[in-house]
Amino acid sequence: MPTDLEPRADGTRSLRRTVAASVIGTIAEYYDFFIYGTASALVFNKVFFPEVDPLVGTLAAFSTYAVGFFARPLGGLVWGHVGDRLGRKKTLVYTLLLTGLGTFVVGLMPTYEQIGLWAAIILVLVRLLQGFGVGGEQGGALLLTAEAAPPDKRGFYASFVQMGSPTAYLIPTVLFAVLEAQLPEEAFLSWGWRIPFLLSAVVVIIGLYIRMRVPESETFEAVKEQEPQRAPVKVLLSDHRREVFGGMLAKFVEAAVFPLYTVFLVSYAKAHGVDSGIVLDAVIIAIVAELILLPFWGKLTDRIGRRTTFIGAAVLNLVLVVPAFLAVESGNVVLITLLMIAGLAFGHAGTYAPQASYFPELFPSSARYSGVSVVWQFGAMIASGPFTVVASALLVLAGGGFTWVAVYVAALIVLSLIGLRFLPETAPNRRGGTEYADWPRTEQN
Repeated sequence: MPTDLEPRADGTRSLRRTVAASVIGTIAEYYDFFIYGTASALVFNKVFFPEVDPLVGTLAAFSTYAVGFFARPLGGLVWGHVGDRLGRKKTLVYTLLLTGLGTFVVGLMPTYEQIGLWAAIILVLVRLLQGFGVGGEQGGALLLTAEAAPPDKRGFYASFVQMGSPTAYLIPTVLFAVLEAQLPEEAFLSWGWRIPFLLSAVVVIIGLYIRMRVPESETFEAVKEQEPQRAPVKVLLSDHRREVFGGMLAKFVEAAVFPLYTVFLVSYAKAHGVDSGIVLDAVIIAIVAELILLPFWGKLTDRIGRRTTFIGAAVLNLVLVVPAFLAVESGNVVLITLLMIAGLAFGHAGTYAPQASYFPELFPSSARYSGVSVVWQFGAMIASGPFTVVASALLVLAGGGFTWVAVYVAALIVLSLIGLRFLPETAPNRRGGTEYADWPRTEQN
């Protein structure tokens, strides 16, 4: 008879399939979400906003990109409720279809020259659809894996799901770089940019095929057999306010430092006469390093605790803020690359990996999908959604100096540390083998 800290009898093979399904499905869904950001920087200002000043067009394109972040919390609320009522697996199929459909439609869209302002309006509506779908993705993908993993290795297995987002960031970046390099500008702006969007159909089909083959979470099946519960959001707001608001604050550090390193510092380099390509190359190297290190961070949370790991990495992020700007200003390739690796593979990954097991463990199984989705999406909306706009405005106010941007990032990190201060440790290995919230098992377990 297995104890709470031993793997369940149906074991390793099923768990690996669940992990693979969660990772590939997350790659597919975030590919759909991130591809829009790359296109906003390279194409959309010319294709959908050609009648305005180039700078204004770029700002308009990035604004449509930001719209997706503000649709995610609504998606988190809706899909969280669906996931707690109908199941993790079904919900993930719906969200993947919804997001993939939005991306494919962008690949077929008429341009400004063909239908005028309607092109931009449709673009915003599609982005809202994407954000609404992605709002329910991460919570469900994490739960499928976390609820299938043995408690003493939950941090390790759940951290693999976090590889989906960085991988999805790399794929469209590489695709657009190849297309832009190989095609004449006229061809690229006419039809070349559409290829990555249309390829999302292939990515989604693969993701759906794998997700349809995994079993539903046994924890959810056990909850479904119980008496009907209160609405998940009511459970959260009445019994778990500390976990909800503390979790949102904890999310800030990771949600802020990722756009800092991958987007803002690239623009900062260009504004200071440093080749932005150097910073972009360093970002790519750092993200590859992050992909390698994420499982190690997950394993560390099993050994020393989710909260301890999270706090340590948050402090590291705080220490690295000013050096990151100084490294970019130096223009030194080695120094920039080392700071990017430190910031992403250690700072960001050290706060990203713990979330995969920490956030699910904060909430009871009957409201877990809603709890994780609310914490994740509202935290990301507040810290990440307006980040590039606020940071750019602060840069202008400071006459191009980074001081106020550094203060802004540091403030978000400090808020995360405050949130973590009021949250409990949840790793079963650090709690004598017990769970912080209930994780019921089905009869066969």
